Parts: sequence; structure tokens; C-alpha cells
Amino acid sequence: MARPKSKNVGIIGLGIIGARVASALRKRGLQVFVWNRTPRTEPNFVGSPTEVAELCDVIQIFVADDEALLDIVGKLSPGLTAQHIVTAHCTIAPETMRAAAEQVERRGARFLDAPFTGSKIAAENGQLVYYIGGDDAVLKQVRPILEASSKDIILIGEIGDATVMKVATNLITAATAQVAAEALAIVRRVGISAELFSRAMKSNASNSTTIEMKVPLMMAGDFEPHFSVKNMLKDVRIGAKLARDFGLDLPVTEICRDMLLNELKQGRGDADYASMAQKYFPAAAKIAKPSEEASTERQRPAWTVPAEVKPATPPPSSEPNKTAEAKPEKTPEVEAEKAPAAAQSRGGILGWLARRY
Repeated sequence: MARPKSKNVGIIGLGIIGARVASALRKRGLQVFVWNRTPRTEPNFVGSPTEVAELCDVIQIFVADDEALLDIVGKLSPGLTAQHIVTAHCTIAPETMRAAAEQVERRGARFLDAPFTGSKIAAENGQLVYYIGGDDAVLKQVRPILEASSKDIILIGEIGDATVMKVATNLITAATAQVAAEALAIVRRVGISAELFSRAMKSNASNSTTIEMKVPLMMAGDFEPHFSVKNMLKDVRIGAKLARDFGLDLPVTEICRDMLLNELKQGRGDADYASMAQKYFPAAAKIAKPSEEASTERQRPAWTVPAEVKPATPPPSSEPNKTAEAKPEKTPEVEAEKAPAAAQSRGGILGWLARRY
């Protein structure tokens, strides 16, 4: 197939973000060709990654994990030439990102490590932020395309450096959601309304976009995925491995990993990572909406507080779901995650740090 003269854009991976980036590019008047491992009803859906390469000089890859990126790059490679620029927007291990770059560059093509921050709503509104690892000259060539779906583009360093930055920022995001759930649990356990907690946080120095996005979801028991438990767990595991590689002790990261792993074991891997709050208030007993909590008079919470957050510490035999839960397979990854005590016994970040220090 002859290459068109105009510079088209290829999108590989039509998940929550990829599909919305494709839409943002079309709104800017760009010709977009797409491919996904699961066929979709999408304009210009082509038959293979190599066909994307035949049609487009710039190819953006939005896949979930290390294995998927290497698989896609392997399929793309036969169609790559010196005219191509491949941008990888996944959060994976830095060494995997470098391996993908080497494979692309062996074909004479160029590569950018380009993870992003921002979820579904940000992608819909063209408000992502890209962290870039790679050559600044390559970035200059694709900057107009990246700007179509972003509000900022930050050059971090070499290939792999942007991935480290994304993992580091996601550790903060995961910890913020976890401690927000713990704080909300304390406030509600006392009988103060969740609405007042939200109002208090708006004027608090520790407030953040994450808190403003996730606390209302926790209050509503709404865990429709913007960024899933399984994907956040993947990123936190990468951070935990980097810590081990560098001999660092990251106790809060370990806590968050355990809490996310528990959500995965509960069958909630596809839920939004705000689902970590279900340890303290299950979705089946949703917190009252702000309109139902307008009174500032203290009242007992409407839901039943799980045993593990009541003042009395239950004996190990009374931990919820301990006997019913299937014993995990003893893989190296699972064994490594058993090093710290289980998150349920710690009482979350606040409780465990209090015991530790």
C-alpha cells in the first residue's frame, strides 16, 4: 500500500484513554487510523499494526502493560522505516520501555517514552499531561500531535526516565486515595457528615485534584473505572520493585500495594482504584449523599462499620473472609508481597505507621 503524502496519525490501543485521544485528534482535523487487539466499531479501523505503519508516520501506542507493548512493537517492526516516530504511552517497567525503544530504533525509526497523567475526563477534554523521555528533536516533530490531547508536555530526560517519573507520581496518587479513604472513615465513624469533610478539605493545604475526584466517588459508592484497581496495582508493583532494586524501604507504597491486591482478590480489579475505600464502607451500604447529610448535628453513620476498623482489634481468626478466601498461588511476586503484614491487620496506612513508629 502506498504511503499517503500527508502525515497521518496511528493509534494502537482503544481503551479508556486511547479511544478518547483518537477522538481528540479527529477534532483537530487530523486523519487518524486505529487498531485494537479486540476489533471495534471505530472510524478507519485497520487490519493490523503493520497496516497502521503503512498509513501513518506517527504512531501512538496506548496499551496496558509490558507484555502488550513488546507484542505490539514486535508486530509493528516489519513496517517501520526511518520516517516513523513511535510514542509509547503506557506505564511499565523502565527496562521494558528501553527494550521497546531499542527494537524500534533497530529499524531506523525513532521512539519516545511518553506516559501521561490524567484519566478519562482529562482525555475527553484534551487535558492530559505527557511526560517525555527521549530526544528533544524528536519531541519537536510530534509536539503538535501530542498537544491535540494535552494541556502540558514535560521533557523529563532519557528513555525510561519519563516512566520512572510516572511511576513515582502514581505512588503519590495511590497513597492519597488510600489515606483519604482512611480519613473519611474516621470522620464518618465519629458521626460527622461526609459533606463537611469535603468542605473542610477544599480549604486545606493538603487538598488535591485526586482528593476532589475520588472522595465523592467513595461517598457515592461509585467505582465506575476512570483508572482501574488492576492498573494502579501494576504501577505500584513497579514502584515497589524499583525500591527493592535501589535498597529503599517504602512502607506507604507497600501498604497501598497490599490494599490494591486485596481489592483484586475481592474480584474488583476492573473497578476504579477508589474502590480501596470499600474496606471501610462497602459499596453495598453506600454513604449518604451530601443532600442527605446537610445537618451538622452528629449522628451515627448509616452503614455498618467492618470489624477491622472498630476500636477493638479482633483476634486473627476473626479477620473477615480469611477462611473463605482462596489461598494465593506462591509465585515469587506474591511471596514478595507477603513480606510486610497483610494490609487488613495494619488498619491501613495511618494505623500501620503508628504501630511501626
